[in-house]
Amino acid sequence: MKKKILIIGGAGFIGMNLARFLLQNRESELTLADYNFMRDSSEYFTEQEADSINFVQDDFTCSSAFEILDKDFDFVYMLASVVGVNNTLEHPDEVLRVNTSLIFNCLEWLKTTSVKRVLFTSTSETYSGTTEVLDYPIPTDESVPLCIQAVSDSRFTYAITKILGESAFLNYAKKCDFEATIVRYHNAFGPDMGFKHVIPHLVERFMNNESPFRMYGHDQTRAFSFVDDTINGTVLAMESDMAAGEIFHIGSSQEISIEELIKAVGEIMGYSGEYVEAPTYPGSVNRRCPDISKAKRVFGYNPQIDWKVGLVSTVEWYKAYFSKNKSARQDGFKEQEKFN
Repeated sequence: MKKKILIIGGAGFIGMNLARFLLQNRESELTLADYNFMRDSSEYFTEQEADSINFVQDDFTCSSAFEILDKDFDFVYMLASVVGVNNTLEHPDEVLRVNTSLIFNCLEWLKTTSVKRVLFTSTSETYSGTTEVLDYPIPTDESVPLCIQAVSDSRFTYAITKILGESAFLNYAKKCDFEATIVRYHNAFGPDMGFKHVIPHLVERFMNNESPFRMYGHDQTRAFSFVDDTINGTVLAMESDMAAGEIFHIGSSQEISIEELIKAVGEIMGYSGEYVEAPTYPGSVNRRCPDISKAKRVFGYNPQIDWKVGLVSTVEWYKAYFSKNKSARQDGFKEQEKFN
């Protein structure tokens, strides 16, 4: 039997990949809702698949936008938010306004519907202060307390909205007739992930023949999760009866240094020059790696794609894109990488 599914934030990197997975692997009737559908849908869907999707474009920071949506969805994936370090630093007021508006407009709409289950996507940023200031263990599980180092620091506005979202969805679910699950993403990456991220930034710099190549944040570590594994974990969390009311870390347990990442991109790009160490970006945590044992135990989450394998297709996609769209290579890149 087909599931009627709504993806709020369906035009984004995760949203489009999620929609493609559901169309190809589940019996589903899909609605994608977002403010702006800028990605080329032909890269994700066949013409027949695209024709089967209900695309709803509106400003969902306005509560009236939710009124045009159906009210009988089986599953709702709440992905929509303003992301990116640049946005938090340059437009912290908008990050707070947009993200909180989306959260509470969605929740108030849910109170009027017959929706059975909701999944809210959060971030590893919620506990970055926990590992930095309180010295909790890495890999880090879902039970650690959440810590914001300085509420006045605009760098943390995104994390603050996600902490609020986690609490709001779990507590609204207790009072309303739906189940809520939270997933915290950890450095998901893949082709067409956007441009203000470390991997496309590195590709752009290698294409500009930077030499010696500066390795900003070389000694920091992250665990990069290829988008296919991230999507699989997201769907498993939504579909599991045991996941309701719980928080899960979705990502990879392969912790690598940023130096390893940079040199791997350089190898794919054919770079043979010198590398030099460079300082890190202020406010970026030194280490991050999720403990994913809870997701493995509860719904069998088991990432399959090695980061180096996923990196090849990602780098090649951006290399081809930048070759065709040279102006994009100048769009919004900063001097140093930001490792969310």
